[in-house]
Amino acid sequence: MLDTFGSLSTFAVLGIGLLFGLKHATEVDHVVAVSTIVSQHRNVLKSAMVGALWGAGHTAALLIMGAIVLTLRVAIPERVSDWLEFCVALMIIGLGANALWRALRKAGAVHVHEHSHDGLCHAHVHFHEKETRHAKGRAHSHAVSGIGFKPVLIGTMHGLAGSGALTLLILTQIKSAWVGLMYLAIFGLGSVLGMLLMSGLIGLPFALTSRNLSGIHYRLQTAAAVLSIAFGLWYAYRTGFASGFF
Repeated sequence: MLDTFGSLSTFAVLGIGLLFGLKHATEVDHVVAVSTIVSQHRNVLKSAMVGALWGAGHTAALLIMGAIVLTLRVAIPERVSDWLEFCVALMIIGLGANALWRALRKAGAVHVHEHSHDGLCHAHVHFHEKETRHAKGRAHSHAVSGIGFKPVLIGTMHGLAGSGALTLLILTQIKSAWVGLMYLAIFGLGSVLGMLLMSGLIGLPFALTSRNLSGIHYRLQTAAAVLSIAFGLWYAYRTGFASGFF
């Protein structure tokens, strides 16, 4: 379908961009990287916001690189693209290691409070974490400030790494620079929507187990971290060594 870009109408090209953007968000390296951040949240809305912020950074990187490529009519060197892909692998390993450390550290922050009322004893789980700490009159925090800008930076890195192949496609198949930029913008919108949905779905089991199933919750966090490290190591081998980069 990519080879028919030149014969399609502008609206058809943009429609394809939206579909490809939705599909692009589901690529394994994107999902694994975002899952390490989503696993830290106990709220599906915040998890979805992680995906939206990832998409914002991803789209910004694509538009900036696309503007440079389409204006100068030059392709990003393959060597640069390979290096950026290898950096993505290192980033995923780092995210996994950080998530694993947080999961193991926070697992010890859960304990049981026991109370006795009129001779009847009961217990409840208590967390020593910012998100679950009992505090009256806690100041309102906006969603983005509560999540941080890590998803934006991760999305930007993914956008830079994927910009080489995407902008080369546009450079060879789409003659108009404006249509090319519109395609990137629509593609980016699709990736925002796709990752918003994906991160919300990924965050669902973490949200459901965060209160009453703390053991399962921290096992899920640990599993997500280990998966990220394992995938990052494999991705580093594939992009850095198996491909002949080094």
